[in-house]
Amino acid sequence: MERKEILFKDAAGVETDVLELNMGPQHPATHGVLRLKLWLDGETVVKLEAKIGYLHRGTEKIAEHKTWHQVLPYTDRLDYLAPLSNNLAYVLAVEKLAGLEVPERAQYLRVILAELARIESHLLWYGSHAMDIGAWTAWFYSFREREKVYDLLEEISGQRMNNTYLRIGGLAADVTPKFMDDLKEFLAYFQEKALPELHALLTENPIWKQRTQGIGVLSLQDVYDYCLTGPIARASGLDWDLRRDRPYLVYDRFEFKVPVYTEGDSYARYLVRMEEMAQAAKIVEQALAQLPPGPVLADEAKFVPPPKDKIYESIENLIHHFKLTAEGMHVPPGEAYAAVEAPKGELGFYIVSDGGPKPYRLRIRPGTFINLQALEKMAVGHMVADVITLIGTLDIVLGEIDR
Repeated sequence: MERKEILFKDAAGVETDVLELNMGPQHPATHGVLRLKLWLDGETVVKLEAKIGYLHRGTEKIAEHKTWHQVLPYTDRLDYLAPLSNNLAYVLAVEKLAGLEVPERAQYLRVILAELARIESHLLWYGSHAMDIGAWTAWFYSFREREKVYDLLEEISGQRMNNTYLRIGGLAADVTPKFMDDLKEFLAYFQEKALPELHALLTENPIWKQRTQGIGVLSLQDVYDYCLTGPIARASGLDWDLRRDRPYLVYDRFEFKVPVYTEGDSYARYLVRMEEMAQAAKIVEQALAQLPPGPVLADEAKFVPPPKDKIYESIENLIHHFKLTAEGMHVPPGEAYAAVEAPKGELGFYIVSDGGPKPYRLRIRPGTFINLQALEKMAVGHMVADVITLIGTLDIVLGEIDR
């Protein structure tokens, strides 16, 4: 950490000696290449600046040079802890542009996958946040459960991370019988054993409460001022969830609770995410109970390649497959925005088409990038050790911030 003594002038114009200190960009608690510039009066933060850009890859510009289908794997690498949510936001935007109707079975399965992504993302947040503060045991418990979700995703996609399982028009393939059996087993285990154990470790732990209660308080007005979304906003009293208030897929067919707290501190954000995992499991149970039969990919040859098992059924299918692969599909001119309630907040894709085989323009609305704005507001007046708590409570991913 670089440090130097400087004179700092506060809001009232009073000069004090403060310590200027860099945390990161390589620091175990910054969850990636995030650099924080801190000004400290003793151990108290008087000013904070977040310095980003160390991971920038130009994803939005790259998308202008890739076909509509080729863009999909790039979305996995945004929030790589919930890649299926990223896939979903992108394909919904393209389908909106193309006017594609997705089969009902695919919509239900997309809900299941999106909620599994929420669980796996929150589990990693739980473990890493707790470990940053000093609760190492929680890390092992959370990763034990998270591996079970990865086993499920590996069964259907062959990948544990960066699954790229969704497709424009549906899914890459239907789920397997083993996935269905293992998913039912996981849901029972997660709700009856795993989640209660996670609560037992931290929820009423006095040290955990001391490190999180009253730390990084954000008011409802702060939520509006900084355009915050997701668990951070709901922990400060904003009763808003895209799944319920702007339903997409088939979310309007399920009953679930949107957890909202008004304290606005790190402990409230913890409680929101814990309850969201429980609600996600309940949504998956309902989706499984209602899951209809049928195809999982739209039968629209203009946009969707033939399924793998039908590519070689005829010479026409084979030619069409290679044509779409080589040239890309042509989406009608226009623009569209689609957003999902991702684990970390609203994730949206704004896409412009000029009628060609590639996006003319693509812009991502990333939840963690926007939520990071609130870090200084949360940190000023707290101890430098609390900055570690605040990074964890934001649940940032630099792949999405430096997209």
